[in-house]
Amino acid sequence: MNKGVAAAVTGASTLAIGDLKLSHFRSHKQARLALDGRPVAIFGPNGAGKTNILEAVSLFSPGRGLRRASAADMVRRPEALGWKVTGVLRSLGQLHEVETLSEGGAARQVRIDGKPASQVALGRIARVLWLIPSMDRLWIEGADGRRRFLDRMALSFDPGHAEASLTYEKAMRERNRLLKDQVRDPHWYNALESQMAGAGMAVHHGRVQALEFLEAAQAQAETAFPSAGLTLIQSEGEMPESEAAFRSALADCRANDLAAGRTLVGPHRSDLYGVYTAKDVPARDCSTGEQKALLVSLILANARALAEQIGAPPILLLDEVAAHLDGDRRAALYSEICALGAQAWMTGTGVELFEELGDQAQFLNVTERDGVSETSAL
Repeated sequence: MNKGVAAAVTGASTLAIGDLKLSHFRSHKQARLALDGRPVAIFGPNGAGKTNILEAVSLFSPGRGLRRASAADMVRRPEALGWKVTGVLRSLGQLHEVETLSEGGAARQVRIDGKPASQVALGRIARVLWLIPSMDRLWIEGADGRRRFLDRMALSFDPGHAEASLTYEKAMRERNRLLKDQVRDPHWYNALESQMAGAGMAVHHGRVQALEFLEAAQAQAETAFPSAGLTLIQSEGEMPESEAAFRSALADCRANDLAAGRTLVGPHRSDLYGVYTAKDVPARDCSTGEQKALLVSLILANARALAEQIGAPPILLLDEVAAHLDGDRRAALYSEICALGAQAWMTGTGVELFEELGDQAQFLNVTERDGVSETSAL
């Protein structure tokens, strides 16, 4: 571990990454970034590899990263030797050496302080939030994207949310297989429905709690970004109120589910409804700029709520954050990030997009030569 970087990161008041190393990850054959906990402004031409750095940082949290890519898709080609991302993570006054890697396209492995660890364990020491361009269409596309958005927020407050979600999805897939095969014997369903009821209620309660945290964080803050009113709704009926009620609902719905060939009740049928509070306009009907501002507001509210809950703001990943933000809102965003004390990783095509940050941030220039990304500090 680089002692200078370790000392700088230890002195920071946030969750922060120092001494980040990328090996054969996407377009980066080898890269090493010495970081001191300040926001990181990454600039360079399109296709140079800026977002690849953010994706590497996103792997310090549970899940498949900000692109939702498989481990095999993250390897640098044509070598396809496997990839590795390592870094020094400051978390709640402690330093951890975190390593995540994939060998030969296999599922990614996690090691914390040299020992194999689960992704749930990773979620307990790191909190990472992100906003990427594909999320700009959150309010006008399908409900599955909004559920993922809400689940990432719920996961930031409770790392166990990921395990509950996986348990529910696995049990539901097995139940759906029975439904498609027109299996009618109740004994095949009972155990699966018990699993779904327990995990499904945990997922639902995690989402509800996340919305409560976000509402409180938005109400307590004065910000240049508009407040978003959020409601969790069901596409059909209401979510059962208890595990027992959910288990009964699944049993009662078997006939309808057999006809449909899939499960029709549960948290997988939930949706997130958003409103621009000040204008009382549904988020889906807002302008592109307003929708972007609402998303920024929610990410900042999530960060404030986490800072209050765990004593430190999360790491923020903001890809092409300046898109659809005018100069005033861009300056307001940087001001809020610095006031929060978060290590925010931000990308943009030109250094001028980050001029309001001045010496409050580190600047990295990413270029490409012969298909290899190269990073240099200003």
